[in-house]
Amino acid sequence: MSQDTSALSAGRIAAPQVSIPVRDLLPWGVFGLVLASLLLYFVGAEQGATSLVSGHYVHEFVHDGRHLLGFPCH
Repeated sequence: MSQDTSALSAGRIAAPQVSIPVRDLLPWGVFGLVLASLLLYFVGAEQGATSLVSGHYVHEFVHDGRHLLGFPCH
């Protein structure tokens, strides 16, 4: 018993591969990098002398996440 599991012999046609140019992905990569950098700043450094937002609202909002990621804050 010979079983041929080829997609073409089963009557199915393989979908063509689509290539995405790097110039189309670059803006999304830059956006992701900026967003990740802002998130890292607010979780890791938004307190005390480097604070961009007055008060402790941001610090208290990200406090548990800061400890979960290993950032000291006390």
